[in-house]
Order: sequence, then C-alpha cells, then structure tokens
Amino acid sequence: MRSRITGAGHYLPTRVVTNDDLSKRLPTIDEWIQQRTGIKERRYIEHSGIGASDLAVPASKMALAQAGLEPKDVQAIVFATLSPDVNFPGSACFLQQKLGCGQIPSLDVRNQCSGFLYSLSIADAWIRAGVYQNVLIVGAEVHSTGIDFSEHGRDVTVLFGDGAGAVVLQPTEHPTQGVRSVHLAADGVGAKELWLEAPASMYDPRLTVEMMEQRRHWPKMNGKQVFRWAVDKMPEIARAALSAQGMSPSDVDLFVPHQANMRINQAVAEKLGIPHDRVVHNIERYGNTTAATIPIGISESWKDGKIAEGSRVLMAAFGAGFTWGSAIVEF
Repeated sequence: MRSRITGAGHYLPTRVVTNDDLSKRLPTIDEWIQQRTGIKERRYIEHSGIGASDLAVPASKMALAQAGLEPKDVQAIVFATLSPDVNFPGSACFLQQKLGCGQIPSLDVRNQCSGFLYSLSIADAWIRAGVYQNVLIVGAEVHSTGIDFSEHGRDVTVLFGDGAGAVVLQPTEHPTQGVRSVHLAADGVGAKELWLEAPASMYDPRLTVEMMEQRRHWPKMNGKQVFRWAVDKMPEIARAALSAQGMSPSDVDLFVPHQANMRINQAVAEKLGIPHDRVVHNIERYGNTTAATIPIGISESWKDGKIAEGSRVLMAAFGAGFTWGSAIVEF
C-alpha cells in the first residue's frame, strides 16, 4: 500500500502588490527586485483579521472537491506554516473547525519552506501504516503582516507573499502510482542565518522595547549563505530521491521546486539537467509563500494540464533551519 495525491487546490488573496507598489514604501525599484529574485508581484491579505487558516479554507475545499470528498470525509489534517493565526493553538485546529471536519487529529508542522514536504512524509507514513485513508495536507502563510517595511528589512520584505495550497492523500495499490519517495534533511548550523528571533520563550520577558528598537522582532536572512546552501542541497537531495527509485532527471515529467528565488530554481534545474519547460515557476506572480509554494505549484500545474495521469513529478525545497527535502510522486 502506498499513498497518492487525489486532489489539489490553491488560494491567493485578491490584493496584488507589485514591485512598484513596494517602491513607494521601501528604497527599492522594480528592476532591482526582478534581477535578484525574479519576482514581479505578490499577494497580500485584503485586511486585518485574515489568518493562515482562512486562506487554507478555499484551497482545502478545492482539493477535496477534486478528490471527490467532503470535509466530513477527512480523517486527519497536517498543516504546514511558519505564520500561524496565533502562537497557540495550531492553525490546523482552526482549519478543522472552519471546514467542519469533526473531531479528527489536526497538527501543525513548523519546518518553514520545507514544511510541505515534511507534512507529505507524515501523511504518507500514516497511510502506508493503515492509520488513516483520507489525509488533508495544507501549506498556508500570511507573511504581509510580519515583514519589515523599512530600509532595514528590504532584502527580506520584497521576497514574501501570502497564499495557500492543499492536497488530499489517499491509499492506492497501483504498482507505480503515488508517493514513491520522500527524503528529508536538516542542519541546525544554519539556524540563525534565516530566523525570527523575538518574541521568544528563551527570553524573560519574551519581548521588550529594547528588542524592538534593535529590530529583533523582524525576520533576518543571510542571503548569500541561504543561496549557497540551497543550490547545493536541493540538487543533492533531489538526486537521492531519484536514485532511490532507479530514476534519472530525464525520467521527470515536471519539477516543482520551492519558490524562494528564481535564480535558485534555475541553478538547481541546471545542476539536475532538467530543461526549463519542465520546471514550474510562479514566483514572479506570488513571491515566496513558504510552505504553500509547492502545493500551489502542484494545483496550478494540474489545473493547466501539465500534470496528468502517469506524470512523474519531482519536488524539492530548502529553507530556514536549515531544512530541506525532496519527493517523487507519480500521478
């Protein structure tokens, strides 16, 4: 028994924020952002009061509809996010209630840009073990309320957008169809190269005026280190997944990388030898939606006919932690 993706969905807020819009709030220009990231625009929530679980609702309903399921059929929820609605409880519990799934297990996964692949691994293991049959996996983020719209935060702020993606995982006895391989890794040596330090439980009090004056409550990134690690580790772990299945990059019908930076994706695809027309890029429209990027890419590609029955899809991600992962799924 293995698991297969039977439905996918996505949702993006209606508020479009272009690079020119950002240039009115930050010392930046459209050309600078596009050259360094490939991003032209991103989506932000329309108003205060919208959380990651709210964006997850329409994405989840779309995925369930494609799978021919209703919320009452879902047996477990795995919700990947670094921007939960509140510090606790987890956003999966809010989503469970909003969908009306009933009293099913619901958990959050905090692995940032690799969160969807970590979540896929958990759900896949549950189904292989016969624990559950209908698992909803969600990646959803609201970044726009937690980024620094000043010169100090420019390099990070231009990257991120809000959005949600979801897939439904169910069992299959097909000899090749389904989740064929998931590989995960982490190295805490890079934990402070991409992080949000405060508020934090290791400090008492968790947040002070001094911390805020030092801008420690905004995300920080060592862009050069993140780029270097990403272009090294993503191809490495993608090859591990391919090798485990006796496959080569030429066997891949579609590559869905995490959308952190267009230059990273291009470098990774080049290292793997996967041609441009088989690589999913949506970062130019949505920016980096962290845990949501891969399920959004899957959902859009399926809707556009780039994924069909028998398609072999390679996924790879790298992000804060450092964490990274890959997966091969046959649809």
